Amino acid sequence: MLLPRPTYRVQPVFIVPGPKNGSTSSVCGGVHCPREARRLRSLLLLSLPIYTPSSPPYFASPLPPISRHCRYLRRRRHPNGLLPAPRSRAVYSVMDENGNATTPKKLHTRLRLWEYPEKYILEPVDGLADSYLSISRADGSMKLIGELPLQGSVHSARVQTIYGIIGVLKLLVGSYLLVVKERECVGSYLGHAIFRVSSLQVLPCNHSLKTSSAEQKKMESEFSTLLDAAHGTSGLYFSYDVNLTLCSQRLHDLGDESKLLPLWRQAEPRFLWNNYMMEPLIDNKLDQFLLPVIQGSYQNIHAKVGNKNVDVFLIARRCTRRTGTRMWRRGADSDGYVANFVETEQILQSNGFTASFVQVRGSIPFLWEQIVDLTYKPHFDIISREEAPRIVERHFLDLRKKYGSVIAVDLVNKHGSEGRLSQRYADAIQPILSDDIRYVHFDFHRICGHIHFERLSLLYDQIEDYLTAHRYFLLNENGEKIEEQTGVVRTNCIDCLDRTNVTQSMIGRKVLECQLKKIGVLGSDEAISDYPSFDGSFKVLWANHGDDISIQYSGTPALKGDFVR
Repeated sequence: MLLPRPTYRVQPVFIVPGPKNGSTSSVCGGVHCPREARRLRSLLLLSLPIYTPSSPPYFASPLPPISRHCRYLRRRRHPNGLLPAPRSRAVYSVMDENGNATTPKKLHTRLRLWEYPEKYILEPVDGLADSYLSISRADGSMKLIGELPLQGSVHSARVQTIYGIIGVLKLLVGSYLLVVKERECVGSYLGHAIFRVSSLQVLPCNHSLKTSSAEQKKMESEFSTLLDAAHGTSGLYFSYDVNLTLCSQRLHDLGDESKLLPLWRQAEPRFLWNNYMMEPLIDNKLDQFLLPVIQGSYQNIHAKVGNKNVDVFLIARRCTRRTGTRMWRRGADSDGYVANFVETEQILQSNGFTASFVQVRGSIPFLWEQIVDLTYKPHFDIISREEAPRIVERHFLDLRKKYGSVIAVDLVNKHGSEGRLSQRYADAIQPILSDDIRYVHFDFHRICGHIHFERLSLLYDQIEDYLTAHRYFLLNENGEKIEEQTGVVRTNCIDCLDRTNVTQSMIGRKVLECQLKKIGVLGSDEAISDYPSFDGSFKVLWANHGDDISIQYSGTPALKGDFVR
């Protein structure tokens, strides 16, 4: 059954300069609410949506959840690489006014942008449509038209090629259209091309400013400068053919009717970076222009193991809930959504088989913060201690619905300020421990120090039975599912960056060896280290993956990347 499109309205939060003391404040309900300072780099990220409902099961649900309602603070109102041909283009049913499915449509891959004095016109040049999208430069209103305006000396237009629409941001007075100006083909996902956004362009639709008051013009100017941060947003990826927000197992389990839905309707809202920006296009039923985008990382390697070709892909999907940068976004919110939550999927293709293994990382799931000062390592502060068990329970029950069984691997120190966080975490999770929720503490710094990371084998010995029991996803040569992942490893340290990445790479390596033995690429007594070229490439794969996540959360590459390499 085709689900109806959800009806919700979205309004982003923008952080603007505060009073004379140099603090910042959010424009909220028409009054200034003082807040602690925020770094400029996090300003645009903080405008991402906050969701209130818990999502339905993730691995368990054949149809991805579709967000119904979102809670937002209101703003003041008063290429190129070469790839094998993709298996198929994304097609989906479009509903007419009577709710009947019409001829399937395809997502536009290339558009010609005509910039007229009063409007933008987007002309599909991939042969997929016979109409054009007209967008008013006065207020951002949209409509489809049958032909281009006549060219003449009065209506001269500037023309350029773009590769997709990210969405629309509505500020105080005007609207701003974000489009993909440049793209780079970086690889493939299950046979479909994946592109990285190389350059974004912001197209203002704010001619109504001409009749606005001086105060409105000033505030609009302050808001619009924040959009410059969009140009520097790293790690944006998309595909015209496959939904990158879904892991391989979930894509395989989609029903036939679900696969006919538009890509944005299939998407997992947690990982849809431009979710709320697509709302104006959704309202206008412009499914062919709706390009789902994720933020994260994409890495791949091709190697020889013996006489077999082996391809390994690593995809990170950053969650859009509780977004923000290191120090300013710690722990969880009252709904159980944690900072720096990232889903990492490792995919293997070889010998006709496709295998996938998913891990997640995320901040310690209760209310805590780190007050930034001039000290080298600011102190941690636990907030609302009595709320910790409720928030931890909510977080893990949500993970259970999405991934099945969960094992929490806590890598923080046992002593000092980290130790207090770890003890609070252990105490809060104790009431919900069961066969489906396990907790393992591993004092990474005490056991491994700065160089003895081979001692992570001690951690693996503690979780090996869990990994064996809950397996991984595996398709045979005929595309039939012969293994299924029924649980997930959730790893955390303080930042969920360096220690976490080293540990996840170790787990990914162990699982990859099991998969290679299962499909006959490695012998029963062989290991990845027996093939130095493949071994080195795999290490670099995970090191680059860790750097990408670290840059997006902290602004710097991972500190332990050299060891992983």
